[in-house]
Parts: sequence; C-alpha cells; structure tokens
Amino acid sequence: MSEQKAIEGFIDEVIEEPGAEGVTDGVSEEREQAAGAAVGAEAGVGQEPVPPAVRAARASRPLRGALRWAAALAVFAVFGASTAYGVTRLERTDVPGLATAPDGRWDYPELVRPPLPAGRPAPFASSNKATAHYADLRALVLPAPRGATADKTLAVSHGWVRTGTFLDEYPLKDDRELLGGVFRDRGLRHIAARGWTTPDGTRTRIYLLQFDTGLVAGEVQQEEFAGYDHAPRTLRGAPTTELDGQFPDSWQLPNVTHYAYDEPRPYGAEQVRQAYLLAGDVIALVVQSRKGGAHALPFQQTVALQAELLG
Repeated sequence: MSEQKAIEGFIDEVIEEPGAEGVTDGVSEEREQAAGAAVGAEAGVGQEPVPPAVRAARASRPLRGALRWAAALAVFAVFGASTAYGVTRLERTDVPGLATAPDGRWDYPELVRPPLPAGRPAPFASSNKATAHYADLRALVLPAPRGATADKTLAVSHGWVRTGTFLDEYPLKDDRELLGGVFRDRGLRHIAARGWTTPDGTRTRIYLLQFDTGLVAGEVQQEEFAGYDHAPRTLRGAPTTELDGQFPDSWQLPNVTHYAYDEPRPYGAEQVRQAYLLAGDVIALVVQSRKGGAHALPFQQTVALQAELLG
C-alpha cells in the first residue's frame, strides 16, 4: 500500500501545473453557481449564463484524468523497463543452475561462442533455413570445469571422434548396428566430443552429432533418441531408465529441446544420467555416471550450459 501511495503521489506531482489552483477554484465556483441556480429556480428567478471560467474548469476535468492515466502508464513503463534491464544484467552466479556455488555445482569457465565464418548466419537466424551451426562444432562442446581431469579416450588433438567411439556408449549390438546404418543413410557429417572426471569421481561425456540440416537431425532425434517415459536406447551401465522428473522445465531454451533420463534405484556399481539435446542440425548426448550415485545438480547444470552454447 505504501508503494501504491508513493506512485500516486508521484503521479500528482507529474501532472501538477501552474494555475492548477485556479482550476480547483473554478470547480468550486461552478458548484456555487449551480446551487444558486437551483435556489433561483425555486424562487422563479431565471438562471444565469455559465461563466467562461466554469466552462474551462469543466473542459479541464477529462484532460486532467487523461494526464493522470498517462503519468501512471509512464511510471509503470519505467518500472517494467528497469526490471527487464535488471534481469538482463544478472551475473552467471544469479541464474539458477548456471551458478557456481557451494551447493554441488561445478566451477565452469565463462562460456564463449566461437566466431561465425564471414557471411554465415547464426543457427537460428531467419535467413538460416537449414538451422545449421556454421561455427566450428568442436568449439561448441562444453569445456570441462576447473579441477577436472580430461578423458583420454575423448581427448584427441583434432577434436573429432570416430562414429564407433560414440556407438560404444551402447552395449547392445543391435543398437550399434541400427544406429550405424541410420547415420550412414542420414548423412552424419562428424562428431565432436569431450569428456572429463571431477575429483568426486563423476565421469562426464559429451558428444555433438552434426547432420546436413535441422530437419534431418530432428527426424533422427524423434525416431532414435526420444522416449516418452524412458530412453529408447540402452546406455552402458544403465539397463533401465526413467524420465528425469527433477529437471527444471524453466531451463528449456527457445531453440533447444532436451530429453533427460535417470537410472532409477536399485542401480549397479554406478548411476548413469543422460540427456539428448536437439539444436538445429546438432544432436547432443550428455552422459554422467558416478559410483554410489550421480548427483542431479551438476548434471542439470552441465546440460543447461551445453544447451546455452548450442542455442
């Protein structure tokens, strides 16, 4: 209520102009004239013409109301703009899931998207009909957090990995053969990857699979990697999966869709968490595993940051 009164007081100050007291006096005079006219009518006396000051007061009343509304809208517009500006000025540590805090989240370096080749649009620009990522795909893989040890199986000098390295994530021979055929038929261009292990023993692997267009990638995602309540493909160490209900929907970016799955109890030696991302012509797989249980927060943080780079 105090804020509302303050806003109303500010509005009154904004619209107050020199001569406002004269307007008020004019309204009082109008009321006196109207009262006198009523008495005169009862006494049979003719009514006096309305003075010009009274007519001006009447005309100023709707104008004054319009000014009050205009001032109110201006106040709220300024308040809304400052609020939006505050949101856009938030630091990384203020954004849920993207912060580095003593609550289990990891200390990632500042994210920097690689430059685009000259004359090439961003992946989701209106002129980019293929929703293609023209920047170096290897530079779009999320960097490891501080203190992590690089995975030697994925730490190759050129940044690309063979299709077989990705397929090794799937223990079933039928899945490997089926996916290998799909990748050949759908024109998989290349796979960029990175992996690391943090001091608490959590192992992370990230793969980015790039196709010719976003349409092709979307079809592959829907047909091979999207499951309603569980992952359609079995990953190593995760014979059963369920939809990750802890993953915040508010972290969904406009141009990136994610499908996150968790391995329910009882799990084996390690718990495996996994998420598939679709961003234009790229399908990403994020896998985290840890003996005794893979924590939800660093997994969600890693998926959200990888989605931010691709979006």
